[in-house]
Amino acid sequence: MHTSLDSKSSQLEAGDARKSSVFRIAVLSGMALLWVIVAVLQYRWATELSAATEVRIGTNLQSLMTGWQRDLYDELSSVCVALQVGPDSGAHDAWNDYLQRFAEWNRDWGRSEVAEGAYPNPHLVREIYDWQTSAPGKPELLRLDPNAKTLDNVRVPQELETLLVRLRANSSDLRAAMRAWEFGTSSENENEARDNRVRTPGLRTNALAGWQLDQGIPALVHPVVHHANPFNSQTPVDRTAVDWLVVVLDLRVIQNQILPELASRHFGGPEGLDYKLAVVATDDKLRIIYSSDSTLRIDDVGSFDSIMNIFGSSSANMKGDFWQAVKHSPNLSDQDWRNFSAPGWFPVVQYGPNEEPWLLILQHRTGPVTTIAKSMWHRDLLTGGVVLILLAANMGLVVFESLRAQRLATVQMEFVASVSHELRTPLAAIFSASENIKDGFVQEKQDLKFYGSILTSQARRLIDLVDRILLFASTRSGKTQYVLRPLKVPDILQAVRKNVTEVIEEAGCILDEQIEPGLPPVSGDLSAVCACLQNLIANAIKYGGEERWIGLSATCHETDKQAKEIRLSVQDHGEGISRLELPQIFEPFYRSPKVVAAQIHGTGLGLALAKRIAEALGGRISVVSELGVGSTFTLHLRATEEQEMNSGTAISRDNRAMKNA
Repeated sequence: MHTSLDSKSSQLEAGDARKSSVFRIAVLSGMALLWVIVAVLQYRWATELSAATEVRIGTNLQSLMTGWQRDLYDELSSVCVALQVGPDSGAHDAWNDYLQRFAEWNRDWGRSEVAEGAYPNPHLVREIYDWQTSAPGKPELLRLDPNAKTLDNVRVPQELETLLVRLRANSSDLRAAMRAWEFGTSSENENEARDNRVRTPGLRTNALAGWQLDQGIPALVHPVVHHANPFNSQTPVDRTAVDWLVVVLDLRVIQNQILPELASRHFGGPEGLDYKLAVVATDDKLRIIYSSDSTLRIDDVGSFDSIMNIFGSSSANMKGDFWQAVKHSPNLSDQDWRNFSAPGWFPVVQYGPNEEPWLLILQHRTGPVTTIAKSMWHRDLLTGGVVLILLAANMGLVVFESLRAQRLATVQMEFVASVSHELRTPLAAIFSASENIKDGFVQEKQDLKFYGSILTSQARRLIDLVDRILLFASTRSGKTQYVLRPLKVPDILQAVRKNVTEVIEEAGCILDEQIEPGLPPVSGDLSAVCACLQNLIANAIKYGGEERWIGLSATCHETDKQAKEIRLSVQDHGEGISRLELPQIFEPFYRSPKVVAAQIHGTGLGLALAKRIAEALGGRISVVSELGVGSTFTLHLRATEEQEMNSGTAISRDNRAMKNA
């Protein structure tokens, strides 16, 4: 009957275990899947955030560069605005108008009516020339003296020779003069120029009409139509040919004043410039007009954050090694803001089929924007990775604690079942013996003595079991106190033998003692040492196998610290313990699956209690076991001299010490 109930109970437990295992696997799989989903989303979000950050920085950078270019044009166009001629210029000598306006602007630009709303800088103009190409004969070059308000005949400077030849070739009429900047006169150039021009509304467009820029000098030129008498002539002449106003700009003022001021205005921050920038002329070879930082290398195209064509030329006609590098650089071709042309307000004079524009080159002071975005991406991934690791660790702890709690619950249930069984056997014997005595079946004195011994032995068994449980509880709570004093090894073994003789005889075992002569005393508490050895002997009786042999030995050894210790060993010839189970046999309530299957009853407290007692005495327990040969449990205690401990020393182990033990 009991076997049938046990079988059903085992089947139910096995079914519950399978259900619990399936549920645990499902939970772990779900948590792992959730972790993977979060990791993938974290990677995706970090990538999208990095790309969005790069676009945001680039959009803001493009806006800053466009604003920088607009203010540069304001500086240049202030000259054009100051020198524009009113609608009455044909009624008299137009050069008088230009002379008067420039003199006013140069003398008092802050209060000049024509300078209102502009950013005039009189120092920007180095020279003003009148290139007279409308009169018959050889053209003349006149230079303006603003102080004397005169035009003086001068030789053509070398830097103006190429430009003046171009202007003379396009001075036949106003239409040709307005397109003097073009290289060639094909319809293709005309259509392309028309498509690429960006006109600004209002006064600025009218004020800049006809002005053309030669960025190589640099100089601004404008055709002048004379319907009145030519300069120094009293005879009215009606002609369609034009003269030219040539304004030579001071490159040093642009380099040393205007460009640094614009850089600070648009790219400055609390700690200086946020960007390294350079203005580069792409002539026959790259020429640096201005650089805010000497460490900025213009030949390292891949490190640029953005390149802007300052004067708005089309990049379709740009050739050369530099533009090939820009064209094939992934960094400068993936977004529009990385390589673009600014709006053009007046055309640039071209001297060949390929344009050679001025460029604004930018790089963030901490490195390329791409590198910054990647560093942010790495930082976000690192942060997310740490969070995921913490999440995984938390999940692992939850699983570990769940398994631990489940295991503890199982062990405790097994402990309750084992203790109940251990209590039931002696109680059943006591109940049966007392029933026989009560019912009068026992009359003879010899029978009474026999039944009395049964009652006594079973009661002692109950007391030992209860004492073992109480002792384990007290050692676990840390309230147990031991009196340490020198103990002679023979006295210890004699006390142990006295306590276990009856149990050994009942089990039919043989106790074989081997004591090394001349052993020094050990430091310990006699009752505690005996309790520890008795637990080891009880364990050997229970699992010693069919030989029913138990060895008890005492030897002296030196430790690594050149001290002596006494080793009290309990040996059996049982089946032994596997290596996988050795780390667990000293855990409370642990019982080997083989032992449970063999229906060997026990509480799982013996070895745990022995280990705690040994550590409370300042010693330890070691075990050597081999499957099929047997096991040897050894109690290690410190050897001492009697004079070291003449008076006993009470020690108390608190909770923390016991937990560490």
